[in-house]
Amino acid sequence: MAIPIFTLQLNHHILPGRVTIGKYDGSHACLTAATTGDKVLIHSPHRRDKEFSLLNVNQAVTAVCAGHLNPEDDKDVLVIGTKSTLLAYHVENNTDLFYKQVPDGVNAITIGRLGSFEKPLVLVGGNCAIQGYDYKGDDPYWTVTGDNVRSLTLLDINHDGENELVVGSDDFELRIFKEDAIMMELTETEAITALAAFRNNRFAYALANGTVGVYDKLHRAWRVKSKNGAECLTCYDLDGDGIEELVTGWSSGKVDARNSRTGEVIFRDILSQPIAGIVTGDYTRAGRNQLLACSYSGEVRGYDSTSINKDDSVQTETVRDLFAKKQSLLLQLKNYTADATTIGIPANTRLLTEILVSNGTKQVPKGHIELCLSTNNLTVIRAVTVFAEGIFDGETFVVHPNESQVNTTVNVPLVPPKDNPLDIHIRAFVGTVANSEQFHVFELTRQLPRFSMYALNHPPKLDNTLFETSFVSFRLSERIQRIEMWVNQNFLLPHELNSTNSSAEWNIALKSLRDGCNLQIKYDTGTMIIATENMSLAADIVQSLSNYLNLTQLQTFAEFPKAFEEVNECLNKVTELQQNATKMAATVADNTNLIRSLIIQAEDLRLLQCLKDMRECYSELYQVNEEMIRTHTVRRSNHEELLESLRQINLIIQQAARLRVGKVKSDVVSLSRTAISDNNINALIKIIKTGEM
Repeated sequence: MAIPIFTLQLNHHILPGRVTIGKYDGSHACLTAATTGDKVLIHSPHRRDKEFSLLNVNQAVTAVCAGHLNPEDDKDVLVIGTKSTLLAYHVENNTDLFYKQVPDGVNAITIGRLGSFEKPLVLVGGNCAIQGYDYKGDDPYWTVTGDNVRSLTLLDINHDGENELVVGSDDFELRIFKEDAIMMELTETEAITALAAFRNNRFAYALANGTVGVYDKLHRAWRVKSKNGAECLTCYDLDGDGIEELVTGWSSGKVDARNSRTGEVIFRDILSQPIAGIVTGDYTRAGRNQLLACSYSGEVRGYDSTSINKDDSVQTETVRDLFAKKQSLLLQLKNYTADATTIGIPANTRLLTEILVSNGTKQVPKGHIELCLSTNNLTVIRAVTVFAEGIFDGETFVVHPNESQVNTTVNVPLVPPKDNPLDIHIRAFVGTVANSEQFHVFELTRQLPRFSMYALNHPPKLDNTLFETSFVSFRLSERIQRIEMWVNQNFLLPHELNSTNSSAEWNIALKSLRDGCNLQIKYDTGTMIIATENMSLAADIVQSLSNYLNLTQLQTFAEFPKAFEEVNECLNKVTELQQNATKMAATVADNTNLIRSLIIQAEDLRLLQCLKDMRECYSELYQVNEEMIRTHTVRRSNHEELLESLRQINLIIQQAARLRVGKVKSDVVSLSRTAISDNNINALIKIIKTGEM
């Protein structure tokens, strides 16, 4: 257990994930947290006369962040986000820098320099959109992402001297933006709830299922999973070796620090309540930063390098090494003392694996992928453990046949929920029929292709109307053999494609095992056509093919009538909902003035002892209040519908951008924003079609 260097009580209930720290006077660190009752608490330990102060936000706080925003001012700014607004507040001067309506909502905030922007930005993630504001309240940055943004962080991941933006969202995707262009997409197995950047090019992430891990550049270094939820992350050099550790606050109240290179735990402590936030700052004015952990109940504990008992850490590592050596020696001893008279497993026993596409079986009626395991002799498979991220509940599936049902083959059904390449880790226990206690363990890894849930049509008949109604087409100068190699690597086919004529027309027809939708790919004299009604699937294929062929620029033509119709409906609905919101806001303002006058009138009547008129006044006040409650319910429903419509528009823009590569891809986003601000539906549809205004 760790030893905190100080503890304190904030005496307020703290909201999870809404804790930050800032130097609002330019020199002293102040702990800041959102509390219940729509308030923000600021604790200033250097002010003995007024340590605690409360800001009334009057709206539910969804995110808080403190940082240096004005280049000409050395004081940090406090930024507070709600479901529909953003406030930048200068704490020291007690003034608002700016107050903005944010229709997409505020789910996550970070402050810093992004790309080539000269001034620091407040980067706000909301409903499929990301906006950047400077200290004047201008928004020079806007882009869209695939789903609701849950977390943001800034770091220079490619060592070019400019920060990239890492975005975690509800669609299980980690997207890395180079300004407004997506540089890389990394797929995880759950929604990304927290991100933290190290001083080098690594960053940490936390998932909704209790997983935490670290990426080194674009490659995952390690990951661990807990039954508890990871509430918050930060990076802090706890052991004083010059390398930051990953510090995690858990829903169980545990705080632990892990070696950022290996994931090994070097520090832990437990608070009485779940952890609401973890921040770092020189809170005790000792000349160096401390680590502060804040619980739901408002308990705060501070730690530094003196909190770790280094002797215990060394002892734990020694015991771990000795235990590993013990297990290795026991295994060798078992081999040395094996009874030679028993009939053992043949030395040439092998475990054979095959991955096939199945349209359904008696056990699993729906289409799925079949992992077929078998042995090369009469040995039987007694049990199989399959580990695959995001496929099974708990990520592990165990097949253990009854003694009477053991066989030389075992089939495991797999249904990947998304089109992502997956590593399948297999552990099979192979033994003889005669001896159920003696077995050999085979461990191996197989990879599922990205588009494994698409099976060849039988017969392979093309639907030419699909090529004319819902498709994306583009020119390619690549030889047809390279395209076929991409198909063979990304789809599960009964036999590999192999064209002998490089100029021949080539096509393939597939059907989704999830929803039965058709996918057709055609290549003819340098033109590639991907025909499907699923715009997201077409975008995934374009991105996969572009990465395989190392394409830096790709312009396409897209025809997706359903998406165009949805954009039209959503934009018209947004206009109508915004008009309704304006009308209801005016009604609320009128009713507010009426309530104010009725209260004053009722009080005057009470003083004049006109009780009958006073009762009538209060009766009218009650009716107006009931009307206000009904109006509030309608406004909330109206706002939720508005958010959903904006989300669908942003999602379609994101998919339209992913149908292109390079500068054209980022141009689609910026041009779409202009078209939406001008309420020009025809221009927006043209941008989605051609990538141009």
